[in-house]
Order: sequence, then C-alpha cells, then structure tokens
Amino acid sequence: MALPWLEAMAATKTSSPNEAGAAAKPRRFACLYMPNGTRPDRWTPEGEGSKFQLSPILAPLQAHQSELLVLTQLWNAATNTGDGHYVKTGGFLTSTTITRTTGADLCSGNTSMDQWMARQVGHLTPLPSLELGIEPITTGVDTNVGFTRLYGSHISWATPTTPCAKEINPRRAFDRLFRTASGLPAARFGDNSSVLDLVAGDAQRLKQQLGKADQQKLTEYFESVRSVEHRIQWAKRRAMGEYLEDPAARAEIQRLGQRIDVYSDPAQASQRGINHTEHVRLMLDIMALAFWTDSTRVSTFMFGNAVSGRNFSFLDGVKGGHHEYSHHENRPEKLAPYERITRWHIEQYAYFLDRLRSMKEGAGSVLDQSMILFGAGMRDGNSHNPINLPLVLAGRGGGTLNPGRHLVFAKNTPLANMHLSLMRRMGVRADRFADSTNALPELGNAEA
Repeated sequence: MALPWLEAMAATKTSSPNEAGAAAKPRRFACLYMPNGTRPDRWTPEGEGSKFQLSPILAPLQAHQSELLVLTQLWNAATNTGDGHYVKTGGFLTSTTITRTTGADLCSGNTSMDQWMARQVGHLTPLPSLELGIEPITTGVDTNVGFTRLYGSHISWATPTTPCAKEINPRRAFDRLFRTASGLPAARFGDNSSVLDLVAGDAQRLKQQLGKADQQKLTEYFESVRSVEHRIQWAKRRAMGEYLEDPAARAEIQRLGQRIDVYSDPAQASQRGINHTEHVRLMLDIMALAFWTDSTRVSTFMFGNAVSGRNFSFLDGVKGGHHEYSHHENRPEKLAPYERITRWHIEQYAYFLDRLRSMKEGAGSVLDQSMILFGAGMRDGNSHNPINLPLVLAGRGGGTLNPGRHLVFAKNTPLANMHLSLMRRMGVRADRFADSTNALPELGNAEA
C-alpha cells in the first residue's frame, strides 16, 4: 500500500542531498475542467496584482486567496471556430483544432500538455497519470454541429488520435489506486473488506519504527483512506438498496461476480440517490490521496462532458440543467442560476484545495508542491467564446509559482503560453507548445 512522504524517508541513502530533496518533494499537476463556461460579468476579480478582490463567483476561494493566480485575457485561438462545445473541450489541453468527424477516427491535433508531463515523470510513479470524471463517455453524433460526441468526453490525449480513458466510478478509481496497483484483489459486490485490514499487521510494525510526527501523519493518512472507503460503501449501499433487500438478486450478483456500476447512467444514478456533490468530492479525495502517496503526479478531472445537461435542481434557486442555463440569452431568470451553478463548481475546487493543504509534506503541504488548474474551454456559454477564458491556478509548484495575484495579460495571449510554462515546471524540455509564443514569466521563477 502506497504511503505519504514521511520524515523517516529523508534518512534513506541517496547519492546527494539534492536527490533526497527532489525525491521527497515531487511537483504535481492537476486540471479540473468545467463544461459550459461561466457568467462572464461575475467572474473577473476587481484590481490587479496582489491588490485584488475576488469576484462573486470566486468568493468561495477566499481562504486560498494567497495561494491563487487568477489569469485573465488568455485565449485558445485554435478553438475559435463555429462549433459550440466540442472543439473547446477536445482542444483545451492541446491548444489545437480537433478534426471534424462523425465517426471514431478522432484527431485532436496534438498530445495534451498533461500527457507531455506524464511522459516526463510518469516512470517515477505507479500510475503515469490519473484521469477521472463524473459523466460516462457520450457517443453518437451531434447533428447540430456535425461532430461525434466522443470529443466532448475527453480533455486528455495520449496521442493526437488516442484520448485517455477516464474513470467515473469511485470504487474502481479507489481500487486502481490502492488495490490493483498494490497487487491486491479488486473489491467485488458485497465485499466490505478494507485495504487497511489487509495491511494492518505491516502498518502496526511500521508505526513502531517511526517517530511521533510520522506516527501521527500515518494515523491521519489511514483515517483519510478509511473515510473514503466508508463513503464509497455507503453510497453504493444506498444506491443498490433494492438488491441488498432481495436475497435472490444478491446471490445472483455474487455468483456472477459482477461489480454493479451505478454511476454509468447519470439519470439512473440520480434516481437511486447518488448525491452529485458527494460523487464529485469522492473523486477529488481519491485524486488528493493519489498525490499524497506519490501514486501519480499528473491528473485530470472533468466535472462534466461538453454540452453537459447535468440537473442542478439540488441547488437553491436552480430548477434545471447546466447546458440549458448556459444559453442564458442575458435573461435574469437564467443568469442567476447559471452563476449559482458555476459557483458550485468553484466550491468543489476550494474543497480540493482544502484537502491538499491539509496533507502535510515536510515543512509544507501537498498543495505547496502542486499546480492545480481550474478552467473551462469557453468564457460565456451563451456565445461559446474562447476569448479571455475563466482560469485559476492554485498552489506554489514547489516554489516555482508566485501566487496571491490577479494577472492581467495582453489581450489574446495564447493559452498555450500557460501550458508551456506549466510543462517546463514539470521538467518537460520544450521551446514551444502548439501556438505558444513564449512562456509566462509572470507566473514565477520556473527554475526555483
């Protein structure tokens, strides 16, 4: 079972002190992608530099203001086409124009920037990268624009023609992190065994060899893992209640060894009591644990696919789907719910930052060593405009980012400039990326 960084690990022999420091404090990157854009007049902070005030939508990030870079006036020129959503989603991390097709012959035009990072550091971790999401892959053709819907399900591309498969089931994502990667059997339906129970003896022996600080950290880590396990099991029991109450159905499921996936159909998941916020937070917790244990250093998360119609009626003042409200036509009765939905996404981003900041690593936290990007492929969902994209970058990138500022760049600065800047901080040696013109020195010292 993977462990977080412990002080005892710094005492292991390495060829040099610099090597020890690099091994103990890896840099990490994550991208949290939001579909359908934002309400543009309520996004941008007031003021520039370190003297800025968060906007109404970004207000949930108040506790993290000193750890944020709000980036204004970046755009993705390659996605400025007639298509409403698919080009913006498929090209968000590639900064290229996807090839129009109605079949399976996909082509994004580039390997995404996260996968360039994974090529650089992926061999150092059990998982080169981790792709997570909430909605299953959508298929078929959107006849309104003549694109296969597959493009709208992916932001991460291993090659220009190979999108990275994402996991939407918390149990499977957890198993991939703690069971499969550790050689343990994947959990089956009705299996309530904890991975902590399977390693309890080893864990106790390890604790006896550690100092008090490491013992406390290990206890906090095990509690975090068990909490996620319990929440996954609770959600599954609630959703699968009819099976648990029917002995014949339960016996058949166990006989076939099926792991029922209650997350594969969003409508069905809602009917079965799957809480959307809890689903999102489970996935974010798993991503945070993956970073804390150095199981991966590169991850992406999609809050939803392109044209996501996710129903947000569980929010006060909202009585419908995300995509519907994004086409607000400047009508107040649509703009207010649209803003509330976007703010909910920022609240989940803040939750993720809270988790990373609580995970101690040496004298700092996992967040200090990370670069956590939140963004969308369009600004206003009504106009589908990729100009002045809504972007927030959190963390200190191992000392290479200088956060706590609102950076306003020259109008129409390429989004690829930011991609290039972050890639270099992950060790990728590149002079340019897609339509980049330069890195962004304003972010901080990339050589720190």
